[in-house]
Amino acid sequence: MNDSIKEMNEEAMIEQEFQSLLNDYLKTKHRKRVEIITKAFNFANQAHKGIRRRSGEPYIMHPLAVAKIVCNEIGLGSTSICSALLHDVVEDTDYTVEDIENIFGPKIAQIVDGLTKISGGIFGDRASAQAENFKKLLLTMSDDIRVILIKIADRLHNMRTLGSMLPNKQYKIAGETLYIYAPLANRLGLYKIKTELENLSFKYEHPEKYKEIEKKLSATASEREKVFADFTAPIRERLDKMGLKYRILARVKSIYSIWNKMQTKHVPFEEVYDLLAVRIIFEPRNKEEELNDCFSIYVAISQIYKPHPDRLRDWVNHPKANGYQALHVTLMNSNGQWIEVQIRSERMNDVAEQGFAAHWKYKEGGGSEDEGELEKWLSTIKEILDDPQPDAMDFLDTIKLNLFASEIFVFTPKGEIKTMPQNSTALDFAFSLHTDIGSHCIGAKVNHKLVPLSHKLQSGDQVEILTSKAQRIQPEWESYVTTAKARAKIASILRKEQKNHQKKGEKLLEEFLEKAGFKMNDENVEKIVKLHGMSTPEELFTAICYHRITLGESENNLLKNKQSTSWKKLLSFPFVSKTSEKQATETQPKEKINTKQILKLTEKNITQYKMATCCHPIPGDDVLGYIDESGELTIHKRQCPVAARLKSSYGNRIVATQWETRKEKEFLVNIYLRGIDSVGLLNEVTRVISHQMEVNIRKLSIESNDGIFEGNIQLYVHDVEDVHSLTNELKKIKNIKEVTRIEN
Repeated sequence: MNDSIKEMNEEAMIEQEFQSLLNDYLKTKHRKRVEIITKAFNFANQAHKGIRRRSGEPYIMHPLAVAKIVCNEIGLGSTSICSALLHDVVEDTDYTVEDIENIFGPKIAQIVDGLTKISGGIFGDRASAQAENFKKLLLTMSDDIRVILIKIADRLHNMRTLGSMLPNKQYKIAGETLYIYAPLANRLGLYKIKTELENLSFKYEHPEKYKEIEKKLSATASEREKVFADFTAPIRERLDKMGLKYRILARVKSIYSIWNKMQTKHVPFEEVYDLLAVRIIFEPRNKEEELNDCFSIYVAISQIYKPHPDRLRDWVNHPKANGYQALHVTLMNSNGQWIEVQIRSERMNDVAEQGFAAHWKYKEGGGSEDEGELEKWLSTIKEILDDPQPDAMDFLDTIKLNLFASEIFVFTPKGEIKTMPQNSTALDFAFSLHTDIGSHCIGAKVNHKLVPLSHKLQSGDQVEILTSKAQRIQPEWESYVTTAKARAKIASILRKEQKNHQKKGEKLLEEFLEKAGFKMNDENVEKIVKLHGMSTPEELFTAICYHRITLGESENNLLKNKQSTSWKKLLSFPFVSKTSEKQATETQPKEKINTKQILKLTEKNITQYKMATCCHPIPGDDVLGYIDESGELTIHKRQCPVAARLKSSYGNRIVATQWETRKEKEFLVNIYLRGIDSVGLLNEVTRVISHQMEVNIRKLSIESNDGIFEGNIQLYVHDVEDVHSLTNELKKIKNIKEVTRIEN
């Protein structure tokens, strides 16, 4: 009886959720296609019947939640809502894409197909499934942008319900979200969603730090409200006089952004001064006046407060690649604080919040993706996809170069404007014009001055590319470029050349072996590889081609002694010494690590694992483990950039780890000091470290310049607690202004 009541309650809950979705949809400007949405819901509900999520709720609640995000938070129409409701049907049930096409037509089927996870060898066996899925996603995305928008909605709901997952899964999904989906959402202009994805990822990766910042934010909320009220009062007065319809909002920096700033700038929470920004959103008098109104507001408010001369950002006349438009100005309030003000119309605000999806809102009945910048970006991605990458990691990194990039504007000699990612070099610009121009580039003229290939471009530069037919791509060029397109092209051309060199080297080796009377087989090649300390035959062939290896007597002797060496091997077994026996037992495989459980790091087992040299974790740091191909476990800090890449590309090899060490083992850390130079300062520093804290110093270097000193101290500690105590004590010393732990 209880079961049937439970079932009835669940059915009522599902029905209620679906009605809520329909009501939300009917409030939009889209054509009202209720029938097809109802059909998609009934189909999905039937297909997922009896299946539950890890949290215990019926599975259909997940597609319903994704469809609600698609409708309310991204602003898409019926096609996308149906696709969201059906997005897991093909993956989790016996229905096929063909079935979907027969019932719902080719468009919905195409989007569902793009959203369906695939298995198989885009990258080969070594790479993770998520990298494969991502590639499939991007391939489909080139045809219909809605695929990626629904995928982001799917990811957002997964992140909102991540609490029911195992810790290693949490780190994998959170890491992947931060590495791929948040920048992707940002690139598509989904600012609100990007912020929530970042915050949720941070919450699961660093729960303690998240709570700490959250607590401090709420403690300082009333202070911020007062600053906001005082700052906006004269602005409201001025805008009322102008007769504009407007609203003013306070925008508080997200928890993740605060933490990110604390990390990069090495400052405590109290020293993050740009927590508050102000947003003025107005209704333009008419369409034509929209841009003029932006600047009128700017002129009006800069008469009240002094603007910062270098911090005017005009995204109104030069929108970002994701369509973002606004005027950013930084003003000084009466208390001497800099406050950023963002001026945007209601339309601009929609585009800022919903990105490319907002374009559907302004096209009655929905339309296709917006042309222009988005198309350019998608075609760049298509180019990268068309050139197969040898490794999933390379592929993700290449894509990321595009995702994270902010833009600069440069001019051709004829005055044409080109948008380039920030930090682009002259060589990047050459490749953006044409692969041939890039591969024959010998230098450039920037603002009529000759510059090298690696010269970084600034916004407003006029760039002329110089080429020569004799020029060839060099391996070091990879370090000269920052854009995904240029890097992919250079790598592709170098790989082709490499293959040619390998073939040449292989032919030379074959000729040598034939002359010497030996066969060209795997066994003989492998022996020569080992003789020269190479790791692969390909490496050997390349070295032979470049004449780094000269084939001769040593190879002959190695292959002639084939028989005697094998006898030696055979005879050596009965005479194994005790020490080598001991070594053999020591190198036995370690016990298998269960990735589904949290691995406790104790004094006993810590020696079995490697501490990553990229981030130097110590007890108390938020850490995770990564199992490499040889089965060895390396411990990384969770925020380490290398760990971020591993989580997104090899999530199935991530292990949730926890410190359980007592203060017995010591770890090396680097501390950075900065302050005003004064007599006896060094003595005071060493007194605090050695006498007061009783910590051993390994290395100390201090440099003074124009009355400012900077120092680096290497010392041994037991855990993070020691580091905190030490930095707090050092900060108490007069004239020391900054004390931070350096990660590597």
